[in-house]
Amino acid sequence: MKAIAVRRGEDKPVVIEKPRPEPDVGEALVRTLRVGVDGTDHEVIAGGHGGFPEGEDHLVLGHEAVGIVVDPNGTELEEGDIVVPTVRRPPASGTNEYFEKDQPDMAPDGMYAERGIVGAHGFMSEYFTSPSDYLVRIPRSQAELGFLIEPISITEKAREHAYASRSAFDWTPSSALVLGNGSLGLLTLAMLKADDKGYEDLYCLGRRDRPDPTIDIMEKLGATYVDSRETSVEEIPDAHEHMDFIYEATGFPKHAIQSVQALAPNGVAALLGVPSDWEFEVDAGAFHREMVLHNKALVGSVNSHVKHFEAATVTFTKLPRWFLRDLVTGVHPLSEFEAAFEDDDTTIKTAIEFDTV
Repeated sequence: MKAIAVRRGEDKPVVIEKPRPEPDVGEALVRTLRVGVDGTDHEVIAGGHGGFPEGEDHLVLGHEAVGIVVDPNGTELEEGDIVVPTVRRPPASGTNEYFEKDQPDMAPDGMYAERGIVGAHGFMSEYFTSPSDYLVRIPRSQAELGFLIEPISITEKAREHAYASRSAFDWTPSSALVLGNGSLGLLTLAMLKADDKGYEDLYCLGRRDRPDPTIDIMEKLGATYVDSRETSVEEIPDAHEHMDFIYEATGFPKHAIQSVQALAPNGVAALLGVPSDWEFEVDAGAFHREMVLHNKALVGSVNSHVKHFEAATVTFTKLPRWFLRDLVTGVHPLSEFEAAFEDDDTTIKTAIEFDTV
């Protein structure tokens, strides 16, 4: 079968041949339909994130997949089920307490493998196998864009943890700011727009000049575009308003600190970006004082698990069709896979199509 991988010492994805996998006991064989491409894939290809499976000279890419079960292999799945796989798996050293408690998304760095990212091959191949416990059924109507379920699940988890940090009192957020206008940021903005909590004011921060397709999407969702070159995060309260909820998806280290100043009293910021090391001066007193005197919170969130994927399938139905159409700027056949990895101002979200239902 054909697969898309990156080889050790190289920085471009290539098509390789691999044997079609055979499912072990408890695993199902899945025929891949589509696999999304995101910023993490670009980081893995560039060598700035992730790692190869032990003893392998290549890593099969892809962690945002949707496929169809072709061999249930005695599991509870059925042939023809449309499924999306979760990403985390036990590390090469074996299982641990986080997997035994069915909480792999809470495992610290080094205690897991992530398919297509670190320590385990991904889903950019014509077929893949997976334990059925890590395969989430989705409606057949979502098969075409099922690769979006994984990124939606990332925000489902982040929101769950952010809202849990405010669960000790009556928290009724009305303003929210998304930091980052990539595909995950835009998905989150659309999710907040559709949220039954009723956000009245939405903002999204980016670094784009008009005309720009991401700004068009923001404004069509009713959000205000904030150009970070003109208004920094800590200046947003003066330029607009303080925010009840901030969702950080940039990986820009200063945003974690600046978000505290931009939060409204009792507000919470969820941090999802993974920055490289960067030292800079911080007014620790002001930071500490804001956290304490105004009951603010910062939560970190990474990955997601089955319940978040299941929630994502429900959230998917609430997103406007025009939004999904505008968000996905390209679905490319395997023969033209390079186009899915192009990264310019006209590209928002792409996917590679291996097969159809």
